[in-house]
Amino acid sequence: MQRHRGQHPEDAKLFAEKTLPTLQEAVQDLSWLLSRDYPDNPSLQLVGNRFRLTERQMIAVMRCACSEQAREKRAGKEISIADIAGKEVSIDGYNLLITLESALSGGVILLGRDNCYRDLASIHRTYRKVEETLPALMMIGEALQELGIHKAQWYFDSPVSNSGRLKGIVTELAQERGWDWQTELVFNPDKVLIESSQVVITSDSWILDECGQWFNMLDFLLTNKVADVNLKDFRSV
Repeated sequence: MQRHRGQHPEDAKLFAEKTLPTLQEAVQDLSWLLSRDYPDNPSLQLVGNRFRLTERQMIAVMRCACSEQAREKRAGKEISIADIAGKEVSIDGYNLLITLESALSGGVILLGRDNCYRDLASIHRTYRKVEETLPALMMIGEALQELGIHKAQWYFDSPVSNSGRLKGIVTELAQERGWDWQTELVFNPDKVLIESSQVVITSDSWILDECGQWFNMLDFLLTNKVADVNLKDFRSV
């Protein structure tokens, strides 16, 4: 039975300090190709073959890389902490929750070139509650209040098994704490989020490229609320 999120037996080796220069160079090369409109998957295969990366390392490189154009566009739409108070937000539920669960459980957290935090966890179309689920939700709720965000709309993927149970957990917690949260199961949250008029909370690359405005909630949480994050930083490449 899964007790924690994001931990993998090979990660200590795959993302050891001695591997980071190679991974950073791979992120740099992939970002160079993406900036020149080379297609994603062939570029990733090329870079992966050059540096002899494992599949899990290639996933990490892809999640950390982005074109210069994408990095500038995302930065231009980001809402600052100073401006977020009083805003209503739309939350990419699994994206935010799973990354925070992974961070709390000591899983590898990636900090990409766009200053967004991403995990390596996979829920395989089925979400299972772990020991970090409730602490993560509590941390998110308290942080939203601290930031002056008093109304939030959560979206979870309806095709993922146990989404209904998670919706119940989130709803019950919000009622207990008096938080103004609405929780909705939708077939394709990405589409809903890019069309939202509210500030979007996500680190999903495609949503960041297509949405109106977004807030880097994970940056606030992992910088200020979580100690000893197992962080691999690729911002400078």
